Amino acid sequence: MNETDFLKNYNIHDYEIPLCTVDIAIFAVIDDALQLLLVERLEHPEKCKWALPGGFIDLHADASVDAAAYRKLTDKTGIASPYLEQVSTTGAANRDPRGWSLTVLYFALIDINKVDTSKLNDNARWLKISELAEANLAFDHQQLAQQALERLQSKATYSALPIELMPTEFTLTELQDVFSIILGRKLPIKSFRRRLMDADMVEETGNSKIAGKRPAKLYRSTGRARTAMLPQPIRP
Repeated sequence: MNETDFLKNYNIHDYEIPLCTVDIAIFAVIDDALQLLLVERLEHPEKCKWALPGGFIDLHADASVDAAAYRKLTDKTGIASPYLEQVSTTGAANRDPRGWSLTVLYFALIDINKVDTSKLNDNARWLKISELAEANLAFDHQQLAQQALERLQSKATYSALPIELMPTEFTLTELQDVFSIILGRKLPIKSFRRRLMDADMVEETGNSKIAGKRPAKLYRSTGRARTAMLPQPIRP
């Protein structure tokens, strides 16, 4: 039998297939705090508990797990193409009472000012990261959210990834504040700005705005890859 004949007669259902989902930790800075988007489960199992947005992979609509994640993200936020990164794949026999299941975890960064709030379901809410430990999320989503947070915080120490949370134009102070919010600590002004400028991550726009009592220069991303390395990582 050649391979063509083999595949023609192959039945994928000869083997049990686990439940396959994508889950997305969607982060935004809101009211000077890093927050995570959650949705309330409307069906069993874990009905009425809060969970990460996500859902089952659609074999007909999704050409890949990335496509499934983008579809779910767009459904939840109305944003077509924010920063989205795969974090991990988790699977176990006991993580979902419906059966053996695996999920591909992603995290996304969005500028809250670009979110189409009409796309957010009535059962969605934002949770401050400082409240995550006490949230009691559905399934293993507490651990998944923590994994995504740790990935975000790690990347914020050596890349300009947090620029994804910024509007088109921003001051360096505003950008530094976002880094500080993600990392949970204040950063030294001079060394932080030197790292960004040396890495060619931002550039002046020629515009300014009043910040406090004085005008402050406005900057924008140079469009360098978000995974580009800072010349020196931000140390604790």
